[in-house]
Amino acid sequence: MEIVIAKNAGVCFGVKRALELAYEQSENASGKVYSYGPLVHNPQVVTELENRGVATIDEIDNIEEGNLIVRSHGVPKNIIDKIKVKNINLVDCTCPYVSKVHKKVEEYYNRGYDIIIIGDKTHPEVIGINGWCNNKAYIINSEEEANLLPYLENICVVSQTTNTLEKFDNLVEIIKNKANNINIDNTICNATKVRQESTADVAKSVEAMIVLGGKNSSNTRKLVEISKKYCNNVFHVETIKDLSLQDIQIFNTIGITAGASTPDWIIKEAVEAMDNLNKDEMMEAIESSFKRIHRGEIVKGTVLYVTDNEVMVNINYKSDGIIHRDELSRDPDAKPKDLFNVGDEINVYVLRIDDGEGNVVLSSKRVEDVKNWDVLEEAYNKKSEIDCKVLNAVKGGLTVLVLGINGFMPASHVSVNFVTDLSKFKGQTFKVRIIDFDKEKRRVVVSRKEVEREELDKKVAQLWGNLEVDTIIEGTVQRLTDFGAFVDLGGVDGLIHISDLSWNRVKHPSEVLKPGQKVEVRVLSLDKEKNRISLGLKQTIAEPWEVFINNVKVDDIVEGRIVNLLDFGAFVRLKEGVDGLLHVSQISKEHVNKPSDVLKIGETVKVKVIEINEEEKRISLSSKELDSNDSELSQIKNEDINTTIGDVIKEN
Repeated sequence: MEIVIAKNAGVCFGVKRALELAYEQSENASGKVYSYGPLVHNPQVVTELENRGVATIDEIDNIEEGNLIVRSHGVPKNIIDKIKVKNINLVDCTCPYVSKVHKKVEEYYNRGYDIIIIGDKTHPEVIGINGWCNNKAYIINSEEEANLLPYLENICVVSQTTNTLEKFDNLVEIIKNKANNINIDNTICNATKVRQESTADVAKSVEAMIVLGGKNSSNTRKLVEISKKYCNNVFHVETIKDLSLQDIQIFNTIGITAGASTPDWIIKEAVEAMDNLNKDEMMEAIESSFKRIHRGEIVKGTVLYVTDNEVMVNINYKSDGIIHRDELSRDPDAKPKDLFNVGDEINVYVLRIDDGEGNVVLSSKRVEDVKNWDVLEEAYNKKSEIDCKVLNAVKGGLTVLVLGINGFMPASHVSVNFVTDLSKFKGQTFKVRIIDFDKEKRRVVVSRKEVEREELDKKVAQLWGNLEVDTIIEGTVQRLTDFGAFVDLGGVDGLIHISDLSWNRVKHPSEVLKPGQKVEVRVLSLDKEKNRISLGLKQTIAEPWEVFINNVKVDDIVEGRIVNLLDFGAFVRLKEGVDGLLHVSQISKEHVNKPSDVLKIGETVKVKVIEINEEEKRISLSSKELDSNDSELSQIKNEDINTTIGDVIKEN
């Protein structure tokens, strides 16, 4: 194996200077030493500084004394100003190239220029630069963002020091058309440019590239991008210890480069590790790196690919493992692609070491069983709710799946309401409570009714808390009886007595309402202790007699419908809902023996109001006077009328 090291790799001048200043402070400074943010984007360096007593902080408000190191990426101007007014020794480790950008931005901003920064707006360096123009810079990092820039009068363009020259040039071409006067300063660090060129040269000549550096390091990520442009096999690791020997043993030529924040010892460690490995040693290391597995064991693996019928898993064994569809889940409808994605880390149960084709046979549902039985036991003990999916309707209830484990829901526990057709629940998912559990016997019995009842109790309590006499509320007619109608108000039933259904006489509630009908009712009385609510339907509308009194007067001609025929007269229901008496003597100028001789029930007639007795709520009508020119009303003896109407009331 041939190892090729990039000519320019590792710490740049700015990082080296920052490290030297930080190490000096950790050894010689009196008082505590802090670093405002990570000194550089390299976890190993940050850890080493922390071991030397340098604490990394994100806020300086609580620091009143000691020594404060400003990171190599720099900070906004207001942070520097804030530090200077405190009793703190400022150790400015800002890279000189970055400091130069700060001065440039501050100068042109004070001259009235709009500042454009090409870079990542979340990167500490860009955040710091923006702070030197009062955080008013336009920050762009793509052609799309460049095209969205407004047209400006005067602009000054700078770059994040770790950018690639190609990106900078492309975006500048777009920016040139966005202003009358433009000042362009390529502030990409020369060390960055040299490292990128060296990386490109090596990547073109090797089969694989190893890029050493922090995952959050911008300049290191740029080296990864450049490496991928010229080499198909690129590995970005913080140290050589993070690289799997399996990943590199197949290559004959390997290149090594490192970001500007990567110290020399990490590069040296990588080179020595690679040099000390020959083919035999590497193969031995690979063999020894494989774990030993046994049937019945639960191991961790990574999903390699997923098909419609199986999932292939890398379990760090000399053979990959395979999960067939029937071993994926207890849910027979579950599909592999719905359960797993490539790259997922999963636990699997080893069924067989070899299936005859070199694969290890695995199961994921067996792993689910092991852990899910514990989860179910905890849910049972705590009486907590849990999801279940209905599989099928069977005699006596429903078969269900709870966390991949088969369970049963008795028919009596499906709902608080009586259910005749259980099959309609197939495929549905419910919140349930476990009411019977035995891990050894593999028995799980659940109840949906328990959850519904608890929810219903909450609704009922809330409803009782909101109900008040005389309020109008909407409900649903549940059932009808001879004496009234029961209405569901949302968990509590109220009764509309038959006498409160209508202002007119009702023989049966079915004349007014039907089950399932939505109605608005008035609360007449409440008795929470006896759980009784008295409701009124007719009380939601004005009383017909009052409407009649307000709308009709004596001598008015009105229209009505014959609702009853007796020997002494006919009762006519007017549009207001009140009944008036058309006495037999007032039906016609001609003699009428019985009203039924000339009228019939349901017939619509026009009549004249000849008397209104408000005290007794009685109305006398006449049809014969419609044809009379005589304005004097025909008289009926009051005692006769009172007697006949009294008889009608008794009869009805």
